[in-house]
Amino acid sequence: MSATPTQPAKFDEGRLATVLVAPIISEKATRAGEKNNQILFKVLRSATKPEIKAAVELMFKVEVESVQTINKKGKVKRFGRSMGRRDHVKKAYVSLKAGQELNFSGEAA
Repeated sequence: MSATPTQPAKFDEGRLATVLVAPIISEKATRAGEKNNQILFKVLRSATKPEIKAAVELMFKVEVESVQTINKKGKVKRFGRSMGRRDHVKKAYVSLKAGQELNFSGEAA
Protein backbone atom coordinates (compact mmCIF):
# COMPACT_ATOMS: atom_id res chain seq x y z
CA MET A 1 0.00 0.00 0.00
CA SER A 2 1.16 3.53 -0.70
CA ALA A 3 1.50 6.17 2.00
CA THR A 4 -1.65 8.15 2.70
CA PRO A 5 -1.56 11.84 1.74
CA THR A 6 -1.37 14.45 4.49
CA GLN A 7 -4.82 15.77 3.52
CA PRO A 8 -7.37 12.94 3.71
CA ALA A 9 -10.25 13.32 1.24
CA LYS A 10 -12.93 12.37 3.72
CA PHE A 11 -14.62 15.78 3.95
CA ASP A 12 -17.10 17.17 1.44
CA GLU A 13 -15.66 20.36 -0.10
CA GLY A 14 -19.12 21.97 -0.17
CA ARG A 15 -19.41 21.46 3.59
CA LEU A 16 -15.86 22.75 4.17
CA ALA A 17 -16.72 25.93 2.27
CA THR A 18 -19.50 26.68 4.78
CA VAL A 19 -17.66 25.67 8.00
CA LEU A 20 -15.82 29.01 8.37
CA VAL A 21 -18.44 31.73 8.89
CA ALA A 22 -16.15 34.75 9.37
CA PRO A 23 -12.75 35.73 10.73
CA ILE A 24 -12.83 37.50 14.08
CA ILE A 25 -10.91 40.78 13.94
CA SER A 26 -10.59 42.28 17.43
CA GLU A 27 -7.91 43.38 19.87
CA LYS A 28 -7.94 39.98 21.56
CA ALA A 29 -7.66 38.21 18.19
CA THR A 30 -4.76 40.45 17.18
CA ARG A 31 -2.96 39.69 20.45
CA ALA A 32 -3.46 35.94 19.93
CA GLY A 33 -2.12 36.28 16.41
CA GLU A 34 1.01 38.14 17.44
CA LYS A 35 1.78 36.04 20.52
CA ASN A 36 0.81 32.49 19.46
CA ASN A 37 0.56 32.66 15.64
CA GLN A 38 -3.19 31.99 15.91
CA ILE A 39 -6.19 33.17 13.90
CA LEU A 40 -9.73 33.35 15.28
CA PHE A 41 -12.74 32.29 13.23
CA LYS A 42 -16.45 32.20 13.88
CA VAL A 43 -17.48 28.70 12.76
CA LEU A 44 -20.65 26.63 12.43
CA ARG A 45 -21.80 25.25 15.76
CA SER A 46 -21.83 21.74 14.30
CA ALA A 47 -18.25 21.98 12.97
CA THR A 48 -15.64 19.58 14.34
CA LYS A 49 -11.95 20.33 14.89
CA PRO A 50 -10.79 18.14 11.97
CA GLU A 51 -13.32 19.86 9.68
CA ILE A 52 -12.12 23.31 10.77
CA LYS A 53 -8.49 22.30 10.18
CA ALA A 54 -9.29 20.92 6.72
CA ALA A 55 -11.34 24.02 5.80
CA VAL A 56 -8.57 26.46 6.76
CA GLU A 57 -5.93 24.42 4.92
CA LEU A 58 -8.14 24.16 1.83
CA MET A 59 -9.22 27.81 1.66
CA PHE A 60 -6.03 29.62 2.69
CA LYS A 61 -3.35 27.11 1.56
CA VAL A 62 -1.55 27.14 4.94
CA GLU A 63 -0.52 24.36 7.32
CA VAL A 64 -2.49 24.16 10.57
CA GLU A 65 -0.82 22.87 13.71
CA SER A 66 -3.83 22.68 16.04
CA VAL A 67 -7.39 23.90 16.61
CA GLN A 68 -9.03 24.88 19.89
CA THR A 69 -12.75 25.65 20.01
CA ILE A 70 -14.97 27.61 22.38
CA ASN A 71 -18.77 27.51 22.60
CA LYS A 72 -20.03 30.93 23.70
CA LYS A 73 -23.61 31.25 24.89
CA GLY A 74 -25.64 34.15 23.55
CA LYS A 75 -26.51 36.95 25.95
CA VAL A 76 -30.09 37.38 27.14
CA LYS A 77 -31.13 40.89 26.06
CA ARG A 78 -34.25 43.03 26.11
CA PHE A 79 -35.81 44.02 22.82
CA GLY A 80 -38.41 46.63 23.77
CA ARG A 81 -40.91 44.90 26.07
CA SER A 82 -39.86 41.35 25.28
CA MET A 83 -36.81 39.37 26.29
CA GLY A 84 -34.71 37.71 23.66
CA ARG A 85 -31.38 36.02 23.25
CA ARG A 86 -28.47 36.63 20.92
CA ASP A 87 -27.31 33.64 18.92
CA HIS A 88 -24.90 31.12 20.41
CA VAL A 89 -21.48 31.26 18.74
CA LYS A 90 -18.67 28.75 18.29
CA LYS A 91 -15.17 30.24 17.97
CA ALA A 92 -12.09 28.44 16.70
CA TYR A 93 -8.53 29.38 17.63
CA VAL A 94 -6.47 28.04 14.72
CA SER A 95 -2.71 27.70 15.39
CA LEU A 96 -0.55 27.86 12.30
CA LYS A 97 2.75 26.01 11.94
CA ALA A 98 5.96 28.02 12.25
CA GLY A 99 6.66 30.15 9.20
CA GLN A 100 3.00 30.15 8.07
CA GLU A 101 1.11 33.43 7.80
CA LEU A 102 -2.42 34.55 6.93
CA ASN A 103 -3.22 38.09 5.81
CA PHE A 104 -6.82 39.36 5.66
CA SER A 105 -6.06 42.96 4.72
CA GLY A 106 -5.32 42.07 1.10
CA GLU A 107 -1.95 43.85 1.15
CA ALA A 108 1.15 42.10 -0.08
CA ALA A 109 3.60 41.62 2.78
